[in-house]
Amino acid sequence: MSGCHAEVVNARHTVVIGAGIVGLATARELATRDPSARVTVLDKESAVAAHQSSHNSGVVHAGVYYQPGSLKAQLCIEGRLLLEEFCDDHRIDFERCGKVVVATDPHELPALDEIERRARANMVPDLRRVDRAGLEDIEPHASGIAAVHSPGTAIVDYGAVARTIAGLGLFDVRLGFEVTSIRRLRSELVVSAKAGKGADAPEQIRADRVVICGGLDADRLSESAGHRPSETMVAFRGEYWRLKPDRSHLARGLIYPVPDPRYPFLGVHFTKRVGGAVDIGPNAVLALAREGYRWSDVDLRYLARTCASQAFLRMAAVNWRAGLHELAGSLSKRLFVGRAAQLLPELTVGDVVRGPAGVRAQAVGPNGALLDDFVVARFGQEGNVVSVINAPSPAATSAMAIGRYVADRVLADPA
Repeated sequence: MSGCHAEVVNARHTVVIGAGIVGLATARELATRDPSARVTVLDKESAVAAHQSSHNSGVVHAGVYYQPGSLKAQLCIEGRLLLEEFCDDHRIDFERCGKVVVATDPHELPALDEIERRARANMVPDLRRVDRAGLEDIEPHASGIAAVHSPGTAIVDYGAVARTIAGLGLFDVRLGFEVTSIRRLRSELVVSAKAGKGADAPEQIRADRVVICGGLDADRLSESAGHRPSETMVAFRGEYWRLKPDRSHLARGLIYPVPDPRYPFLGVHFTKRVGGAVDIGPNAVLALAREGYRWSDVDLRYLARTCASQAFLRMAAVNWRAGLHELAGSLSKRLFVGRAAQLLPELTVGDVVRGPAGVRAQAVGPNGALLDDFVVARFGQEGNVVSVINAPSPAATSAMAIGRYVADRVLADPA
């Protein structure tokens, strides 16, 4: 695009900000419901699914962990079925490799009982509780005293799913457009977006409705549109190690620990990938930038904004011990591997090499609590802005169901 000032005017035009899997699934849903309407997806990166959608574990969750009746539970269960159907229709690899959630200590058994209760309430298919011998039949190299087995838990390449959605031709995708503001012009919305570093002025894109699926930018973009969310977005980096190819046989499928119920993270686990690799992780350390995939990625403006937040300060005051625990595992390969070896005792430091890393957008409430459930807000004078404020795991699994949920709110009568 040239740097000149331009306007795009179109009746019944919806702009979706964010070309991750949630934004693309939402655009697909909106375009499918009303083929006569125009839908445009904007993203600051040069490719779709550049961040969380292609930097995750690739797990298709079956609904094992989530509080029954929560938005997470509802949309994960629905989304998994929609995702499987989509992958089948478009010939995308979808492998049901199964998952075990393993208790290694008697003190973990009550938490495992609660996981089993939730999974059964969420109607996770073919779920079963197994003892030590049963675990060995499923994962011969794993160690534990009991486990919950979800044979229908699967893996997929979410980046491939996102690229397939974008390639359907149902909506416009404009990459390299960083949204700088969202303002009202009478009954319309005007989205200002920088079209690359060489642009002289932002392009002004008019729309009837705006949907914000901006991940770590969700709070900033919502504020720009006139809504100050009570939640603060905090970036957590998840780092992985990877089993060397000759040791990938140590995990047949997915091996998870019993998670700490105080946090919305599932703990360091073994994840089989499409293609056969096995990753170990992720941990959860504070990132120093919104896209802070490495310790060297530092954004001082982001850090200043985050550290000035009362929500962040309250979170840090309560969770500093857990933060130090995660930090130690990030800085020490031996310590990280030693913790993972509680699930696979044969694992040694020499069995692993550095793997990928991802950054998770995590909303923190005003009281400092890490929000576990999905949060979607609708606001504006006509209710014509919808923002996905919090969409942590299993958002990728749930993406198509989230798209339906968001579309319902976008198309609902004004509040």
